[in-house]
Amino acid sequence: MKSFETFLQNIPNVKVLDDTIQYNDYIGIDLSISNSAFTTFKIDTSKKFENHIDAYLSKNNAKVAFGGYNETRNLYQRSTIFNDEKSEERNIHIGLDLWIKAGTPVLAALDGKIHSFDYNTGLGDYGPTIILEHSIENVRFYSLYGHLSIESIEDIEIGDTVKKGQQIATLGEANVNGDYAPHLHFQIIKNIEDWFGDYPGVCSQSDLEYYLENCPNPNLLLKI
Repeated sequence: MKSFETFLQNIPNVKVLDDTIQYNDYIGIDLSISNSAFTTFKIDTSKKFENHIDAYLSKNNAKVAFGGYNETRNLYQRSTIFNDEKSEERNIHIGLDLWIKAGTPVLAALDGKIHSFDYNTGLGDYGPTIILEHSIENVRFYSLYGHLSIESIEDIEIGDTVKKGQQIATLGEANVNGDYAPHLHFQIIKNIEDWFGDYPGVCSQSDLEYYLENCPNPNLLLKI
């Protein structure tokens, strides 16, 4: 394991959703192209998507469905953000998704400050997004929180400090979150370069090696 990944794994007691929900109420979910369920069922609207997630949680007596890191998906084919004639298709997810109802509190993973935020509009995009900057043991890195509510970015400023476990946002409805079932896209970023309030959460096959290096598995930190 690489040194930054080991560093993340050694940080204890991290949560990014309502901390009254225990990890034994989480269930893994497969939204990849290899899931045979999607050969007969197509998730082409946010309502179908939400119904699918709700049914899955109910069937498994769970509160949160999680997964998706380095997962190849068909979910993005309906959006030109990920598919256009000029570039390679982007369909590999490089964050961790946590599927739960809108309005759920979102927590800062670690002490830090607000690096940037934005409302990334458009079908398939993040919607309201917050990026935090962290500096721990002289290691600087970033965490991204996507698909938030509008209210989450109304009364914050760049440079605001946050504490580990502090509520920084709530999850948004489909009409603001890029037209997805409500969920949190959580991503770790080593080098954010010039990105501001946004950073790719889905990549193409040809860029995968770079993004897996720059955006290690968030579950190293969360340990679900």
